[in-house]
Amino acid sequence: MTSKEIFAKLHEVAFNPKQQLNQYLADGKKVVLVTYYTPNEIIHSMGLVPMGVWGADIQLNQSKKYFPAFICSIMQSILELGINGTYKGASALVVPSLCDSLKCIGQNWKYAVKDIPFIPMSYPQNRKPDYGKRFTKAGYERVISDLEAITGAHFSDDNLRVSNHIYNEHNAVMREFAEVASEYEVSAQERSDVFKSAWFMLPEEHTTLVKELIERLKEGPKDSRKVRVLVSGILADAPQLLELFEKYGIKVAFDDVCDESRQYKKDVPETIQNPMDGLVEKFCSMDDDTLLYDADKKRVDYIVTEAQKHHAEGVIVLMTKFCDPEEFDYVPIKRACEKAGLHQVNIEVDRQMVNYEQAATQLEAFSELF
Repeated sequence: MTSKEIFAKLHEVAFNPKQQLNQYLADGKKVVLVTYYTPNEIIHSMGLVPMGVWGADIQLNQSKKYFPAFICSIMQSILELGINGTYKGASALVVPSLCDSLKCIGQNWKYAVKDIPFIPMSYPQNRKPDYGKRFTKAGYERVISDLEAITGAHFSDDNLRVSNHIYNEHNAVMREFAEVASEYEVSAQERSDVFKSAWFMLPEEHTTLVKELIERLKEGPKDSRKVRVLVSGILADAPQLLELFEKYGIKVAFDDVCDESRQYKKDVPETIQNPMDGLVEKFCSMDDDTLLYDADKKRVDYIVTEAQKHHAEGVIVLMTKFCDPEEFDYVPIKRACEKAGLHQVNIEVDRQMVNYEQAATQLEAFSELF
């Protein structure tokens, strides 16, 4: 396939996850809904399909009965989709409690969406000491127990070892794509489609397509746009916003986005004999993330370092409305960018946004700084 054909296929998956869900169900597969840092390797190893839920740009109606107005719209729209039947056919929803919004979705989900069981899981704040690793492993074991009871699937170390390898290969391919997309002609929307579609496909299927895409891109022209930026945030998938990047000649050189590159930074150490211990080590070694406890705020230096590494001269922070962890991080990010000579702009985004005129003004002014 040509790069255009592959991009079109991934765009279709990214914008029609319901169709992808229905296809897996029609193939006789059981689907488990997942969010931030869910142990997808475990779910995959049990013969189940992990499928991401990140909400949608929809009108909120029923979910407003369960959440206050000032909570993250990602959580509100996930519940809205659950109530209106969009996830019908899924076997379960697994949500780690990494922030206040994620912590409160579970009880609301169990009351409002009775046909899809909710599986909670907790990660430790102090994840690096041995006791943090033991806590993480116990959380994974509870998820396995719940999945076995709900789906009838069975867990085995041998299957997890295979799945760990499959996900490591996918991680490597996604990291390579991010580097190739930084150098060659890839639009902001195309880049987003590659990352977003990964949440709705089995990793082995997605890896095959992205590998071929990388080869096709390397045959094409280099990107000559001068306005190169690092984008940071929870989500960066709003089509109207991504259109503005193209309008003002802004090239995404790299990202620090939760549902994009942040997910692929760490692999499971396959040299660890017990595959579960390897998976635990993967999570506990993660850093540079808003939702993971870090008293030293090393994520700030990470953003500056990656921006400089990818020859970006600016940082665009896409601030999810009412996301307290992201808001707390912004001030040190702003100061670090100013100190490093990087232009930066903070753009508030929300699943309920229908008008991007303010963002357009900000991005137009930002692009004129270069």
